[in-house]
Amino acid sequence: MAFLKANFFSPALIRNVDVDIIIPADPMFSFGPPMTEFKALYLLHGFMGCGNDWHLNTDVVSLAQMLNMAIIMPNGENSFYLDQDSLASRYSKFIGEDLVNFTRRLLPLSQKREDTLIAGLSMGGYGALYNGLKYYKTFGHVIALSSAIVLYEAKSMGEGVNYLGVNKEYFNTVFSGVNNLENTDKNLDLLAEQVQQSAKAENLPLDVYFACGYNDHLCHPNRDFHRHLNKIGFEHLYEEGAGTHEWAFWQTYLRRGLDRIYPIPKIDSSMMPFWHEKPAEPID
Repeated sequence: MAFLKANFFSPALIRNVDVDIIIPADPMFSFGPPMTEFKALYLLHGFMGCGNDWHLNTDVVSLAQMLNMAIIMPNGENSFYLDQDSLASRYSKFIGEDLVNFTRRLLPLSQKREDTLIAGLSMGGYGALYNGLKYYKTFGHVIALSSAIVLYEAKSMGEGVNYLGVNKEYFNTVFSGVNNLENTDKNLDLLAEQVQQSAKAENLPLDVYFACGYNDHLCHPNRDFHRHLNKIGFEHLYEEGAGTHEWAFWQTYLRRGLDRIYPIPKIDSSMMPFWHEKPAEPID
């Protein structure tokens, strides 16, 4: 296993950026035939988070090893992974173009659409849905957890700050204006309709999986998005389970989202040649 921290110039952000990468190189144990190319998972953090959140709080190292998958974790600031042209801060273009292009030059990544995934939690869940749909020719799979689908919260924001410590001007900046937000592609309902038509015309299957804890404050907007996708005939899988806005839920459902695409191997003694076939007796 290798851990990399790369620094490169992003034309979309007009500055150098850091990215954390997990590479399943030189494994101690083999869970399948050697890979000459890695699948790639672009994994997005949430609001107030940073690039190594997933590494610190979940078992993504094990997942990278078992699935022969490179996991790329950028720093998205608090941008919702959207373009804000007025600030020359184009995080959507950074994710969908600069980051993919750089990591494909740097690492032996498969360039196949079906081997390229985007996932995230909360703000990163929204970012995964938005950029996974917007760049559907690049990303073959989307996994979004507890997605911060906050369109109506942003529009109805009054004076002062909310529970996250942000004000209406923040939403105006992030979404490039909130007054007409429902009629832009930042409205996931509208974006899904547009992408569905384009992908169908190009015969490109769309694979979208999202999940939310039913005790999460974001459960209702996720249900609403699920209902809208059903209404327009957009094939997808939505799941709910016990949990709030918490790492235990995100770890569990990241695994569920990945397992439906690439079955996660079950580790047994046959994979560990130095294990004794017969377990030791309990010590007195």
